[in-house]
Amino acid sequence: MKNIPLYEVTQITNLRDIIKTRVREFPGNPVFLHKPVKGGEYVPVSTEKYDHDIDSLGTALFKRVRKGARVAILSETRYEWFVSYLATTNGVGCVVPIDKELHPEEIENCLVRAEVDVLIFSGSKLSVVDQVYGKIPTIKYYVSMDDTKDSRFMSFSALLKEGEDLLAAGNSDYLETPIDENEMTILLFTSGTTAKSKAVMLCQRNICKNLMAMYSMVYIYRDDVFFSVLPLHHTYECTCGFLGQVYRGSTIAICEGLRYITSNIKEAKPTCVLMVPVMLEMFYKAIMKKVNEDPKQAKKLRTGIKLSRFLMKLHIDVRKKLFKDIHEVFGGRMRLIILGGAPVNPDMLRFFQDMGFICIQGYGLTECAPILALNRDVDFKNHAAGLPLPGCDVKVLDPDEDGIGEFIAKGDNIFLGYYNDPEATAKALDKDGYYHTGDLGYIDKDGFCIITGRKKNVIIAKNGKNVFPEEIEYLLSLSPYVAESVVSGVEDEVKNDTIIVATIFPDMEQVEAKLGEGASDDKIEALLKQVSEEANEKLPNYKRIKRVVLRKTEFEKNTSKKIKRY
Repeated sequence: MKNIPLYEVTQITNLRDIIKTRVREFPGNPVFLHKPVKGGEYVPVSTEKYDHDIDSLGTALFKRVRKGARVAILSETRYEWFVSYLATTNGVGCVVPIDKELHPEEIENCLVRAEVDVLIFSGSKLSVVDQVYGKIPTIKYYVSMDDTKDSRFMSFSALLKEGEDLLAAGNSDYLETPIDENEMTILLFTSGTTAKSKAVMLCQRNICKNLMAMYSMVYIYRDDVFFSVLPLHHTYECTCGFLGQVYRGSTIAICEGLRYITSNIKEAKPTCVLMVPVMLEMFYKAIMKKVNEDPKQAKKLRTGIKLSRFLMKLHIDVRKKLFKDIHEVFGGRMRLIILGGAPVNPDMLRFFQDMGFICIQGYGLTECAPILALNRDVDFKNHAAGLPLPGCDVKVLDPDEDGIGEFIAKGDNIFLGYYNDPEATAKALDKDGYYHTGDLGYIDKDGFCIITGRKKNVIIAKNGKNVFPEEIEYLLSLSPYVAESVVSGVEDEVKNDTIIVATIFPDMEQVEAKLGEGASDDKIEALLKQVSEEANEKLPNYKRIKRVVLRKTEFEKNTSKKIKRY
């Protein structure tokens, strides 16, 4: 590992600290850029207003519910979401962010399991609230983020006004209530691609330690503008894209939705963004499609990359000027792109690094609040998940002859357990306090974590060797003809062996460009078999694909856009 000092960070012990420190030390930057009117102009929200709204809502809620109340948020990303979150954690009780894309019965199940007292929701989720209204006995108050005349609901704005009046009259109960940094104040439901979702209990110590460790590895400037495009119920965006930016003093530009990414990014001109790999791949494909339409442009790009790499060796950086058109796609000021949530193609990372972006990936799990390992902006490997966070002890359990085993971790960022599920908690947290991630991999000589696959996905070959589906799926993903793939092991009773099967959903635009429109299934299967043979050349015999299955529809996914394997 390179001996590069960590960045200095502000010490915090709870989430009230992150907003109060910001108000005290760097109040100038707007904390949000949002659009009160869909399609309108971005409007800044000052740190002072955000702090005041948090205290106002918190004061109004604190007067109505018991200390430690559960407050659920069901909404798209909007200013009221951010206010509701910190108003809850900073004195009221435990916040329960709900995935707005879940089916109504799943939402009801989460609300029941979390024993929610207050549900704060947006008008876009009114039909869901109508279906669950009256079915959850613990819910005392339903709060609409949008003004309403429905007598069943309280309005967010009325609660804010009530809290303001209480504060003006000298009510300081909420402001002075102590915060226990080790008490559960965040309850998160995992996406659960293969099993029922678990309710992850986090405390404020978990989040604060994670924030301080992360920003000691990657530098965020006070004047950075973060583009918020991922859903806030997911701990990756919530911790890194929301709480982290309040903590660092930077600004959060709220994307209006996936359809508006391109237009919003040009309006907000952000400097940083968190993405999942599929999003960056979307940008990559759009850029390359445009470039490849003109052979002269394609040659110019290749020449530019070679020239830039040469000049970088001489410490001359002309990338932003050389690839100005590509920077304009990201608003013209983008400097940092952080990837997480799924494996990333190292070649794609290298491409964007060649273009002049700091483009790195990290590795996290909800149970780790969420980051466990992170590539630094000054020390990274594109094939690695990252370096373990400072203060987090990451080990490889029971490594095989190749050094591959299960990653386990212990530290202040590790969760408290699963709510009302002691059996699952005992399986995940061992007697020494190590969390068993279920991810397999190894730690290289420089201390970087390299992930090879999920423990539950491993295929055991007849020779006893482990086959990691993710490794083969990655090789298939390098082909332009593969949109998605799932690799599995199937028992061949005739050969008494486990054969590797690749089920592939093709990228039909690329396939038709190659084979012509209306190509037969037989021709498409032949092309995909050719793709699998190219992947097989890079694999030992026991890992090689023996059968290819053509799939005509996308794989079913959870709301985090991960394929449901089973």
